[in-house]
Amino acid sequence: MDISIPDLGTVENVRLVRWLVNVGQEVSEGQELAEVETDKAVFVVEAPAAGVLKDLLTPAGEVAQPGQLIARMEDR
Repeated sequence: MDISIPDLGTVENVRLVRWLVNVGQEVSEGQELAEVETDKAVFVVEAPAAGVLKDLLTPAGEVAQPGQLIARMEDR
């Protein structure tokens, strides 16, 4: 399952501030996975379903766009 930066309205870029979970960690649906920052606020990216975080495709500190793939999960 792919995890992407959510649509944040008129925001064109965000900075991935930090990952809140590690690769290999089990997560539950709705669990906060990462913090992203716009020029006005910090938002969280939540897990769309329960599973195990498999790959982090965007490291902390990188700039990303809404819709960009940032991680992958696999079902438990």
